Amino acid sequence: MYNQGNDRKPIFFGRDNYLFFIKKMRNHLTSHCDFLAWCLMPNHFHWLIRVHENYSVFKQQKHGLDKQNFTPDVKPLNRSISVILSSYTKAMNKAHGKSGSLFRSRTKSKQLNEEILKDDKYPLICLLYIHQNPLRAGLVNRMEDWEFSSYRDYSGYRQGSLCNIDMAKTLFDLPGSTEEFVNFSNQTIPEHYVKGII
Repeated sequence: MYNQGNDRKPIFFGRDNYLFFIKKMRNHLTSHCDFLAWCLMPNHFHWLIRVHENYSVFKQQKHGLDKQNFTPDVKPLNRSISVILSSYTKAMNKAHGKSGSLFRSRTKSKQLNEEILKDDKYPLICLLYIHQNPLRAGLVNRMEDWEFSSYRDYSGYRQGSLCNIDMAKTLFDLPGSTEEFVNFSNQTIPEHYVKGII
């Protein structure tokens, strides 16, 4: 999944904004999906997620007037994403005395089913690209220097809990040791794959 600021303008203005957004990711999305990789950039973000197998959407049903008999309403994933973006926008507009939309109207996504995971390198390339993004953009000289990415967790620089690293290692057959993962992560991504991601 991917979204960016309107007209490619910044969406994060300081470290506290990144941390605030990460908190929203955790609070609104982890009940619906597992994060496999993520990266927040000054004017966009990338998420590689896997929707929970038991994920379902329930519509509220009324049984008479008894509120105790209401079926719980579970917000669908796209609604939760909308809540993150709109509430974050509202907070930034208030903090900076602005109005209007901060993000592009649509969050882009590509569904990766089990067959794609088995037969195509695209999901693995996405993971590599997401982690290499700050380096490719010239924001840092080393991937581990960018704080707002899951790369630090994979490479052993941080013990974060947002990503399900064990699941990603199984799905993508990732190297087991952090040293092997760091070497693996520095491989060059073929340009035709990059064009398919951005």
